[in-house]
Amino acid sequence: MALSAEQELTLVQDAIQALLYGGHSSYSIGGRSVSKLDLNALFTREDLLLKRVAREAGGGMFRLAKLTKPND
Repeated sequence: MALSAEQELTLVQDAIQALLYGGHSSYSIGGRSVSKLDLNALFTREDLLLKRVAREAGGGMFRLAKLTKPND
């Protein structure tokens, strides 16, 4: 099942919070290294998803404006 942009955004923001507040980006155990998600990659993905969610909600960068001519 594919996630919506809003659902994925929540997951990305949760991952960012986990790394910022107590999570480690990498560690070694018994000579083996393990790396978690890259914080910069998460910020990049978050930015893309924020724009997608705004666009889907109708709050995109461009909006249609209705201009009227004033009555004389």
